[in-house]
Amino acid sequence: MRDRVTLPTALARRANKVLRPRDAADVYTHPRSEFERLLDQAVLWRISTGYYALAPMERLGDPRWRPDLAAVALGVAQADYGRDAAALMSVTAARRHGALPRAVATAVVAVPKQRPVLHTAVGDVVFVKRDVRRLDLERAETELTTGWMTTPEQTALDVAARPELGGLGRAAAEPVLRALARKIDWAVTEELARDQHRPGALARLKEAAGA
Repeated sequence: MRDRVTLPTALARRANKVLRPRDAADVYTHPRSEFERLLDQAVLWRISTGYYALAPMERLGDPRWRPDLAAVALGVAQADYGRDAAALMSVTAARRHGALPRAVATAVVAVPKQRPVLHTAVGDVVFVKRDVRRLDLERAETELTTGWMTTPEQTALDVAARPELGGLGRAAAEPVLRALARKIDWAVTEELARDQHRPGALARLKEAAGA
């Protein structure tokens, strides 16, 4: 099957491997029908209505491949709003920072506009309206795209402020906050809390950390 896989260079070289049919309008005359062909060839994987993930080159043609939920969340957000207007945050960033040992079925991503949850076969993507320029960020590399996620300091404040995002709840958030507290610079965290007007989140973080 692999020897029958065909993929235009313009698509293969895209930095963001999450595609919408309109992203291929300059490659195909009828992108939707071509995407169906690529789905049959296991070159694309259907994320949800209107969104597709391009399999890594080494997995082209492999019907068993599934993308990572965090990669899906970041890729979809970038496809709609651009690379610098999206960032993984909350429990998703906590997981990538090693503060959440178990995978959860929800990914949280900051975007410029509020929008409904996106349901996919690998989990739900929750979009949170945030001005990404005001967040403390670091580089995030995923199998579908490279972009941004919140730093441990920003993540700790976000989880403390809204532990229900991603389905944790207050009790389950406590060990996550303790794990993040071991990774953060407290001076940076306190400065972020002041700048973002989050004294309550800082207080909850300190309480969880025993600081």
